Formats: sequence, C-alpha cells, structure tokens
Amino acid sequence: MPTTITPPPAARTTTPPPTTAAAALSLEERLALTAQNMTARLNEAAVAYEVNTAHLAVDTLHLADIVTVPLTPHRAPQPDGTPVAGLLRAAHQRLETDGWCKGAYTNADGARCILGALRAESGGDRRLEQHAIDALMDAIRAEFGDDVDTIPSFNDAWATARTPLRLVDTAARRADARGL
Repeated sequence: MPTTITPPPAARTTTPPPTTAAAALSLEERLALTAQNMTARLNEAAVAYEVNTAHLAVDTLHLADIVTVPLTPHRAPQPDGTPVAGLLRAAHQRLETDGWCKGAYTNADGARCILGALRAESGGDRRLEQHAIDALMDAIRAEFGDDVDTIPSFNDAWATARTPLRLVDTAARRADARGL
C-alpha cells in the first residue's frame, strides 16, 4: 500500500493581517504606535539583559589600578648653559611636580609658591637666588608692566598656577638667551 506524504500545516503568523482600520490611520498615528511598540521592545530587551547578566561577578574598577604613571606630564630636564636659567627651570619643574600655592612658601600638601620653589632649588645660594628673582621680575614686568611690585604679590594675584608657571618658564628662556 503506497504511503502518501502530506505537507505540514502552514505556519501561523503572529501578526494579524492588515485591516482597513489600520490603513485609515494617519502618518502621525502610525509613528506614535511604532514608537510605543519600539519602547516596549527596548524595555523587554533591557530586562532580559539584566536577568542574563545578574549572575556575573563585577569587580569595581579604580583608576589608580589602571593608571600607573603620574597624571601630570613630566618634562625631561633641559640642559642649561647658564646657572640662572637652570635654577628657573628647576623651580618650574618643582612647581609642576609638587604643586603651586599662594599665600605661603610651602603649604601643608607640599605645594610651593614661586619664591618657595626658587629657594628650595637654589640650595642656599642666595646670590644665585637673587639673580633668578631679578630675571623673573624682568619677565613679569615685560609682560604686565611696572605695576607689579614683588614676586609674592604677582604669585598671589592668580587663582590657578597657569600664569605663574608660564612666567617662570618665560624667565628661564629669557635668562638663557641673555646668558645669565
């Protein structure tokens, strides 16, 4: 007896066939229904993601575990042929490394003002320190005029270290160019 093969029943579709009522909707209404449908699908996907990843152990990641270098860039020391320029560059480097402050030679965190950095780097050579102070005052007055009386008043006039550090660097370049 021959067997007959019957094809499987047609798969049912999950979407209903379009009706005449859906065709009568305006573009705005169809867009609103589509947005509603997409929001529901995205919410369902978010819940599924949370359920599927809830068992995974998550370790807290700290920036200090990843970054192993100083956050402030460290410039290589530049060779100086002149002692005043060398002292100014060393003071600039100290200000970048230890930090800048105002109102004191050194604060509780170890940050220094311009004079504090010059004094720390001069190694007790007051004559060299005074030459560096003179070179720095020349650079300050060249840019800001003769109204600046002292380095501490200049240092304390700024809210951030940007301008004081820039002027120490400028003074070092000027002192090197003048052979000081």
